[in-house]
Amino acid sequence: MSKNYVVVSDSCGDLTPAMAEGIVVIPYIYTLDGKEYYNYPDYRDQPKKDFYNTLRAGKTASTTQITPQRYEEVWEPYLQEGKDILYICLSSMLSKSYEMSQMAARELSEKYPERKIVTIDSKAASMGIGKLGIDAVKARNEGKSLDEAAAYVEDIITRLHHWVMADDLHHLRRGGRVSGAAAFVGTMLSVKPILSVTGEGKLVPLHKARGRDKAFDYLAGKLAEAKYDPKFGPICIAHSDEPSYAKQLQDMVTAKFGYTSFLINDIGPVIGAHTGPGTVAIIFEGAEKR
Repeated sequence: MSKNYVVVSDSCGDLTPAMAEGIVVIPYIYTLDGKEYYNYPDYRDQPKKDFYNTLRAGKTASTTQITPQRYEEVWEPYLQEGKDILYICLSSMLSKSYEMSQMAARELSEKYPERKIVTIDSKAASMGIGKLGIDAVKARNEGKSLDEAAAYVEDIITRLHHWVMADDLHHLRRGGRVSGAAAFVGTMLSVKPILSVTGEGKLVPLHKARGRDKAFDYLAGKLAEAKYDPKFGPICIAHSDEPSYAKQLQDMVTAKFGYTSFLINDIGPVIGAHTGPGTVAIIFEGAEKR
């Protein structure tokens, strides 16, 4: 049971460089207004504000799947060093990352039979994936083997809750990333769709709130409903270029429950291409998902 392994994820985890310490992050590629960019955690290719302002101006963005060849390019140098790989990817219900990574793992396992590559379908998105990467690094730092860390992450996946407020479902509906969105869109501008990630990793609309305040009150209430406990670690709040929204939700959670431990970051261009501006998500570990 190897303890000599690297934790790898990708830029869909929406972590800052500091949050991602100890994680090898593979940047996705996205295309905006005819130009390709790499989604690095430090936004070196394009400032996040420029990305979202371009969306607000009516442009659309698309994303490019990480290929098996790209996985091999990133993983192989570590295998050559005698290290194993623990990879955590975007939900298989939202992309083909898991499938592509498994193809790469099979190819490299034939080339390096003495090494081990474990790929995990996070059944998560945005900072849900990021949290799993942070937890995997914590497990490794505590001395857990690759198999033990993988089992630890798989257990957390069953208790990882995502609740999302979208300003509208235009981007998600266009990209086909949300089930049943067409019939769910409100006719009034004040209606805020609420979505969740299911146990199998699908993003589905489940509720409508009249206005942002009621939407955030609904999201905050899920912490009690799903039995969040600070022992599970910080509450993650991700937002699409609306830090004031994230602060409002954070303040509401603190006022309701007294919780003060949060990880807050932007939803990056890869996820943001499908959510659009104004989206806010609260992600946390709680009771096992039904």
